[in-house]
Amino acid sequence: MPTYQFEAMDATGQEIKDVIEAPNQDEAQATIRQMGYFVTKITVKKARKTAAEKKATKGKGKTFALGGVGSKTLTTFTRQLSILQDAGLPILRSLKILEGQSKPGALKNTLIDVCEEIESGATLSEAMSKSPKAFNRLYVNMIKAGEAGGALETILKRLAEFQERAQALKRKVKGALVYPVTVVTFAVGILVFIMLKIVPSFQKIFEDFETELPPMTQALITASDIVAAYWWLLPAVPTGIWLFVKLTRKFAYGRFGWDLFLIKMPIFGQLIEKNIIARTMRTLGTLVASGVPILEALHITKETSGNAVFEHLYSKVYDAIREGESIAQPMRDHSRPGFHPVTLWWWFFFIAGPIGVLLYMTRMSARILDDMVVNMVDVGEETGELDTMLYKVADTYDDEVAVLTESLMSLMEPLLIIVLGAMVGFIVIALFMPLISLIQKLT
Repeated sequence: MPTYQFEAMDATGQEIKDVIEAPNQDEAQATIRQMGYFVTKITVKKARKTAAEKKATKGKGKTFALGGVGSKTLTTFTRQLSILQDAGLPILRSLKILEGQSKPGALKNTLIDVCEEIESGATLSEAMSKSPKAFNRLYVNMIKAGEAGGALETILKRLAEFQERAQALKRKVKGALVYPVTVVTFAVGILVFIMLKIVPSFQKIFEDFETELPPMTQALITASDIVAAYWWLLPAVPTGIWLFVKLTRKFAYGRFGWDLFLIKMPIFGQLIEKNIIARTMRTLGTLVASGVPILEALHITKETSGNAVFEHLYSKVYDAIREGESIAQPMRDHSRPGFHPVTLWWWFFFIAGPIGVLLYMTRMSARILDDMVVNMVDVGEETGELDTMLYKVADTYDDEVAVLTESLMSLMEPLLIIVLGAMVGFIVIALFMPLISLIQKLT
């Protein structure tokens, strides 16, 4: 006998949600009316699949895929799902449409699993929570809030806008880094080729003619000999530093010190810090606007910040709110990370030894959230427009990141040209000075 899930109202107008077994829908409604309820909604409750049925259908239609769902793919999926929901299609039908038009890969496999879970009686948020490689905690909680508030299409639209803004900012930063990384990579490759092939050929010519070498040429030949003898250090040193950083970040204390160094380092630290503030403020604003409780929203924001310093800050704010305080005051109180020995070590290692230590001492007391952020949050709490104020903070910092990125790239282009020109000029002068002297002697 099928089971029907129904929503109804009793004589006092109170909403009732329950299930009932009946041969058909008409008899189910008649039974509910006999109980003194007025039926507002009734649907067949699908029985959850047994373990044997799940095992038999598991993997049907799937293809082999490595890794999770990319952020760009997930953003496109979210926008398409929000459009289908806005058009009024049932959620299962929408998911099957998107699964059908998806290319074989991680997203298609995930949608097959989600559809199977929903057909077994799970909600959309419950189904998505079982695919953490595709849908993170932020995504699942926003969907859960949309289901609870009956505004899933609105939540999906906000989620799509949030992902599109984050994706646009990421593309902007990555696009700005392409030019300097490409130039530096090719420059290093060319310089290594010159040191290994060109300079030794000139050195042999000078030795054959017993030419007296000027200091510049001797320095260049010495550098060439070092590169030829220790060329393996060129890939080994960056790889060793990368492995050491990864090992340090395995420990909570080391991770905090490295992340603090990143946001305090010269030039690029400010860009990283503003980017994190923009992302976390937009995440928190989106969650609050979607109806997620503030404590849960702060916990999700902490987990998705991607930086141990900001995780510590949001943990302190979370604890303060649990004790009855506001958001703004603990943000102000805990926004100064203070001294950290691991950060001091990285400043010494990367920023010219003692000079780096002195620079760190002058910068360690700087706050990671300035007064503008705290004041905006304070105003948002007082007016009940916290989500709006958080969006404004995020928009402001997004603009600052874009301006700072453009400024850095405008500054780096001439600097790279000057540095590369000076290196090439040094090599040319060092090689041709003995040649000119040799030609003069021969003539």
